[in-house]
Amino acid sequence: MSSILTGVTILVAVSTAVGLYRAGIGPTVFDRVLAAGWVGTNSLILLVLIGFIYGRIDMFVDIALAYALLNFVVTIALVKYFERGGASR
Repeated sequence: MSSILTGVTILVAVSTAVGLYRAGIGPTVFDRVLAAGWVGTNSLILLVLIGFIYGRIDMFVDIALAYALLNFVVTIALVKYFERGGASR
C-alpha cells in the first residue's frame, strides 16, 4: 500500500512541476493565476498523501484545510485585482 501512495505522490509532484512551469510562461496573467491555483491544489493533495504515508493523517489534513482556505482566498483576490486593471498585464 505504501508503494502505491509513494507512486501517486510522485505523479502529483510531477504535475505540480508542470503547473509551476505553466505559471512561469503563461501568456496572460489569468493563465498564470490559474496555474498558481493548480499548484496550490496539488500541494493540498501532496499534504494529504504525505499524511497517509507517515501515518499522521489527522495533523496533515488540518494543515491542508488551512492551506486550501488560504489558496482559495488568494486566488479570488488576485483574479479580482487583475480583472479591475490593478496592474499592467
